[in-house]
Amino acid sequence: MIRPVMVSHKKMIQKMQHADLKTWLHHLEDGVAGGRIELGLTRVRQVWQQMGLMPHCPVIIVGGTNGKGSVCAYLTQIYTEAGYQVGTLTSPHLLRFNERIAINGEPLSDAEIVTAFEQIEAARAEIPLSYFEFNALAAVERFIHHQVDVMILEVGMGGRFDAINIFDADVAVITNVGLDHQAYLGDTVEKIAYEKAAIMRPGRVAICGQKIPPHSLSQYAGSIGADLLSIDHDFCWQKPQPQQWSFQFQPQQGALVNERHACHALPVPVLRGGFQLNNAACALAVLECLRQRLPVDLGAIKRGLVRVCHKGRFQVLPGRPLTVLDVGHNGHAAHVLRASLIELPYAPRRVAVFSMLADKDIDRVLDIVKDQFDEWLIAPLPVPRGMDIAALQEKLAQHGIEKVRVYPDIPKAYQAALSSVDENDRIVVFGSFHTVAAVMALLP
Repeated sequence: MIRPVMVSHKKMIQKMQHADLKTWLHHLEDGVAGGRIELGLTRVRQVWQQMGLMPHCPVIIVGGTNGKGSVCAYLTQIYTEAGYQVGTLTSPHLLRFNERIAINGEPLSDAEIVTAFEQIEAARAEIPLSYFEFNALAAVERFIHHQVDVMILEVGMGGRFDAINIFDADVAVITNVGLDHQAYLGDTVEKIAYEKAAIMRPGRVAICGQKIPPHSLSQYAGSIGADLLSIDHDFCWQKPQPQQWSFQFQPQQGALVNERHACHALPVPVLRGGFQLNNAACALAVLECLRQRLPVDLGAIKRGLVRVCHKGRFQVLPGRPLTVLDVGHNGHAAHVLRASLIELPYAPRRVAVFSMLADKDIDRVLDIVKDQFDEWLIAPLPVPRGMDIAALQEKLAQHGIEKVRVYPDIPKAYQAALSSVDENDRIVVFGSFHTVAAVMALLP
């Protein structure tokens, strides 16, 4: 249930006049403008209509369990390299809220975001909105204001009832479907896939980065007349040489986009991790689907692949010891993390700096990655959903993890890891956006 609005809207507007971004974010986090998550698009659609936020450029909506942010990062960088003005909405942020709303990869200023928040506050009247609904409307309002050439919108959770779904995708992307957010989306992959499928639109293309899409996803696409293109069926990648790869776009007969195209001798993406070629291939498939409206040359694609930046996604820090930051927090992400760690050079000692939120599937994550670490340094997260230290210790013990050191917070755990390893050892910081953000805040 959403908390009732305790202050009249007129008084609220007066209160928030001349407020800075920090005050606005406290205002939204405290539920004054709405409250906790409530599934449904009725409220946010009313405010969207009141504001008249109708994009006049191609809209790409990116959903899925993992890899959404990487696909958004590839698309943003490649379209920017091609000379387009690109508006990108992602979530969550690591260090600053501004990271969520960017133009050509650069976060908007505090003043710009406050301007959008003020317009939303004036338009919503007594309609309650959640933190993320404010976030989504603010991004699109700013993108329209700046007359961007393309909008790239990352789904926050699921798809069917996510605020982003009030907008119509010219191309929808569903990277993959795994178990996450089960309390809201369902307890099986098929149920979750159905929720994510709702970002597809009739008569438009959807890209799936899963070799065999869940049945409910394919069924939904067929029922509404969306053209679902999947990896290894309608597009694919190959890696004939260690430092090069090729991409082929080969939609089946009858597809809405029926031009075939191939890109050869592409540089391996600068983003590290075993699943990144899948993510890059999804992005290149989107480029093909929008080629007539947003043509991109091969040079822009190559530059985009080597200049893209996406912090916290198997991010390898410079220097020694080798240190990896990864925000993965579910079973699917744990499989990807494990595969990527196995590809790294041998390390005599492998240290995990780890913590998770209490509503995540820690058992599955630990079961998948526990063989990749010799020692675990753990700490609680200073957020309401964070697991306390006793619960973390108990979970590790249940999985037979014996070499564990406990710290009051993640920064102290990370500093202890740095002081105890040799240059040939490896440190991996993972388990949550909050875990990685705590370490990133320490970096120069």
